[in-house]
Amino acid sequence: MELQKVLDELHQQGLQQIAAADSLTTLNEIRIKFLGKKGSLTQALRQMGSLSEQERPQIGALANNVRNDLQQALDQAKQDLENKAVQQQLQAEKIDVTLPGKPRRMGTKHVINQVMDDIEELFIGLGYEVINGPEVEEDHYNFEMMNLPKDHPARDMQDTFYITSEILMRTQTSPVQARTMEKHDFSKGPLKMISPGKVYRRDTDDLTHSHQFNQIEGLVIDKHITMGDLKGTLELTARHIFGQEREIRLRPSYFPFTEPSVEVDVSCFACGGKGCAVCKHTGWVEVLGAGMVHPNVLTNAGVDPKVYGGFAFGLGPDRFAMLKYGINDIRDFYLNDVRFLEQFQGE
Repeated sequence: MELQKVLDELHQQGLQQIAAADSLTTLNEIRIKFLGKKGSLTQALRQMGSLSEQERPQIGALANNVRNDLQQALDQAKQDLENKAVQQQLQAEKIDVTLPGKPRRMGTKHVINQVMDDIEELFIGLGYEVINGPEVEEDHYNFEMMNLPKDHPARDMQDTFYITSEILMRTQTSPVQARTMEKHDFSKGPLKMISPGKVYRRDTDDLTHSHQFNQIEGLVIDKHITMGDLKGTLELTARHIFGQEREIRLRPSYFPFTEPSVEVDVSCFACGGKGCAVCKHTGWVEVLGAGMVHPNVLTNAGVDPKVYGGFAFGLGPDRFAMLKYGINDIRDFYLNDVRFLEQFQGE
């Protein structure tokens, strides 16, 4: 039968071309050529109408066998080509483990973070808690709780970035102290805390000023706390940071949230107190502010000032780092110059 001969030829041609295909694209073209809607097998089967009733079942079964054989051959060839492609990719991407590795440059902790961690470890050893708080703060906690009502002139020294009339970027970490005092249960013991973090003020950036800097404030509230406790704590801090031979002195000052208030100087670590450019030939370097907690601050937080008292201090890790390492431009901390930062490898 002529149609049987055509099917046999299509069968042989299809298998040969499938076996010779070297890409998935070629394989797809062969599939369309033989098994597509307009393919050779479909065209051949259109001649079924000219066959007798006795020939049709025989030719139909043969056509199905041809289709199944070609489809199986196509599937197997596709699988083989895909496997081959994977093997070629693996071979191309093979890593030679005998080659020397590429060294990676290791970074180091930022010098300010080193100083802050050092101070935190000191106070943790003294039994203090390290408490953090929000940088976006309420005016109530940032100023009013710290004895700075809305018309207080000292607010001008801490002009900051307001988001609304009552929400601002904090100018100090003191609001963390206010929030903690409100929650602290003094029947279970005293409050000893430091509050490190970033603060923000509308300041003109120059060698010693930045609109964003770091601060660590300390607070102790208990019965029978004296100025002597404050001086001993500050002396220990100065000697830990600047050397055991350092001395401190307290000068009267004014802060709205402490009374009495003091400025704290440390004997010059560059000249030993003899006088040099670092200490402006005075033998002393100003390092922080402190004082005894103002009764109004205690009252605002719900603490009875007739029973409890305490001291507070605030220091700038940025300034401490500048003094300790002889850095004369605070902006160097924030420019991300690796040559500068690599000088401070830490421990």
